[in-house]
Amino acid sequence: MSEQYEYVPHRLLHRRVRDIASGAEGVLMAVVNENVSDSADYERWMELAYIRGGSGREFTTAVDNVVPAHDQPQTAVGRRNLGSA
Repeated sequence: MSEQYEYVPHRLLHRRVRDIASGAEGVLMAVVNENVSDSADYERWMELAYIRGGSGREFTTAVDNVVPAHDQPQTAVGRRNLGSA
C-alpha cells in the first residue's frame, strides 16, 4: 500500500483564508493530497486544506473552497457600519 498522504505546495500557505463552504476564517497551515478511502482495495485521493481557526483548532475543507480572507465581499452589517461613520 502506498503512502496515505503527501504535502502539496499552495500559494496561500500561512496566510489568512476563508472557507467558502462554512464561512469560517483562519490561517492555511497545510494542503495535503490524502487517501480518504476506507478500503484497502480502492484508493480515493483528495486535496484537503488544513485551516487553523481563531480558537487554535484546525479544520479541513476541500482545497477548492479556500480563498484569501481579504477578497471577501463585506457583509450587510459591515456596509451599514461604514455608512454611519
